[in-house]
Amino acid sequence: MDQSIADLRQNYTLAGLSLADANPNPFLQFRLWFDQALCAGLLEPNAMTIATVDAEGKPKARMVLLKDFDERGFVFFTNYDSAKGQQLAQNPWAALVFWWDVLERQVRIEGKVEKVSPQDSDAYFASRPLLSRLGALASPQSQVVESREVLEQRLELLKEKYRDQEIPRPPHWGGLRVVPDLMEFWCGRPSRLHDRLRYRLSVEGTWVIERLSP
Repeated sequence: MDQSIADLRQNYTLAGLSLADANPNPFLQFRLWFDQALCAGLLEPNAMTIATVDAEGKPKARMVLLKDFDERGFVFFTNYDSAKGQQLAQNPWAALVFWWDVLERQVRIEGKVEKVSPQDSDAYFASRPLLSRLGALASPQSQVVESREVLEQRLELLKEKYRDQEIPRPPHWGGLRVVPDLMEFWCGRPSRLHDRLRYRLSVEGTWVIERLSP
């Protein structure tokens, strides 16, 4: 490796984010930026980091895919028995991070987590590709497995079992919604004087916009 990691840096020059230009509704601001990320041709603009906390207070983070959002919150789907599912059952608070490098933008979201309705989980599960539905049945997510062959054997058995049948959504699989009380929009700027606008939900239920120092 010829270049030092410490010397890796990018000068951000694309655009800025002013209070005057920001939408007073953070969900509409997110919609604007998300649509622009879609148009930018990013591989998976809906990829996001979700951070949880385990029973010992240790933070855990991993990537998941956003599958829906509106003013109720941001939805992803998972196995409720997985590590993150169990952590969120014990401590139903999470943080999300979107990073859109091509646009030099980041969005942070913090809030309480709730399950979506069984009907919404059923509808999304039914829309998934066949093998994804079978995979949800075959994989005991986050549990130790002897080998990949064991998973593949389970999948083959399930293919035979449901060859001519509807595949039911497992009761331990479904949607989770992060209901935000804080959203921060970050935009890279020259000299590391980045723009940071934080939307904070007040006790009155209105959004307060504040500029943060980078």
